Amino acid sequence: MLDRLKVEAILARRFPGSTRDQVAVSANAIMGLDDEWEEVGCHDLQSLAVQRAEGAEFRILRRRPR
Repeated sequence: MLDRLKVEAILARRFPGSTRDQVAVSANAIMGLDDEWEEVGCHDLQSLAVQRAEGAEFRILRRRPR
């Protein structure tokens, strides 16, 4: 479960010139991802293998059917 205050703090640090309204709208969108999107496995990560080996993390998301 995401903590909204943490999400807002991260957004504010990442985008220091953003307004409070922009941070709030972005946090709303991020908090809503759990309902609308689901994580799926991807079998073709060949092109991302080098980045993954260097420690990058990837998540493949699919929009759930309505």
